[in-house]
Amino acid sequence: MAEENWKKSLELVLKHEGGYVNHPEDPGGETNLGVTKAVYEEWCMENDLVQKDMADLVNEDVEPIYKKNYWDRTKADDLPAGLDLCVFDFAVNAGPGRAAGYIQALVGSEQDGAIGPNTLKAVSEYVEKIGVERTIEKYQNDRQRYYEKLDTFKTFGRGWTKRVKDTTKEALKLI
Repeated sequence: MAEENWKKSLELVLKHEGGYVNHPEDPGGETNLGVTKAVYEEWCMENDLVQKDMADLVNEDVEPIYKKNYWDRTKADDLPAGLDLCVFDFAVNAGPGRAAGYIQALVGSEQDGAIGPNTLKAVSEYVEKIGVERTIEKYQNDRQRYYEKLDTFKTFGRGWTKRVKDTTKEALKLI
């Protein structure tokens, strides 16, 4: 359905993620281009790669991580255009299991945190019933409520809110 949205979605995610940061209140710790040091180290070990210093990462270093760990894991190629971006972006920011759980809750599928055939069928039926635009809006509203409940919302909430709004706007353009 939305396989052609991968590159555009990655571009939008990287825009939000920005460059190197090591904020003391960020539970992810040292991060560059949205990839935490722990995720990067694990990726390098699994793929027999020589690790770079976190501050030296470039888009080409993190693209395969995003593809496998977030886009593919959330079955974004099989989601409707626009919704793929929302689920992918939430997976990057809050984990693929959480992003999957939220779409499962929305469409009434079993909430096991892994998108599979049953979830995809439920998404398809839900979108057919209310439309992809409304599905995107509902998913993004649920996502915003998730952020607002976090203890770190006071520190990061403005950025998260802007990200949700920007992602919603771009997602609607991808339909």
